[in-house]
Amino acid sequence: MDTKTNDDAGSSRAARWRSAREWIAVIIVALLAAFVIRAAVVQTYFIPSNSMAPTLEVGDRLMVYKLAFRVGQVDRGDLVVFNRPPSIENSQIKDFVKRVVALPGEQIQAINGVIYVDYLPLHEEYLSENSLTADFEPIDVPKDHIFVMGDNRSNSRDSRWFGPINVDLLVGEVFVRIWPLSNAGRP
Repeated sequence: MDTKTNDDAGSSRAARWRSAREWIAVIIVALLAAFVIRAAVVQTYFIPSNSMAPTLEVGDRLMVYKLAFRVGQVDRGDLVVFNRPPSIENSQIKDFVKRVVALPGEQIQAINGVIYVDYLPLHEEYLSENSLTADFEPIDVPKDHIFVMGDNRSNSRDSRWFGPINVDLLVGEVFVRIWPLSNAGRP
């Protein structure tokens, strides 16, 4: 009878150890999958300034689709995350979030507070009513570059400051705000 009890205890221990190994394997696979997804597909970002207000506020957390421009193209109006342009190497900011306002081959300028792309006024419904853009001379956007601006035009360091950015700097497209929950959804 003692032998049977020892066998039961041994098989019970073996079953617990097998179950623990399975859970460890599941956790490791889940962590690896999360790491791969974060590295290749989506990533979260935090908004540290009000340069995109009122669209994005300080403290907002965003999900960015990193494959957006590998499987699709950049469009005017897209909210994009991009790496720091080489022209501002001395900045401690690594990534920027701005809106695409002009595409490769287009000319952009601001006259009397209105943005013109290829001499046509740009309708910008995402700007607050009292938002005006400081005038600037025409800028030709080179091939493989885009012109980006913050929605808070009076408080944004953007392509007016560092020039058009190469599309190779794009990290991805903002596709959803996840925080605060009261404003969760597509910005």
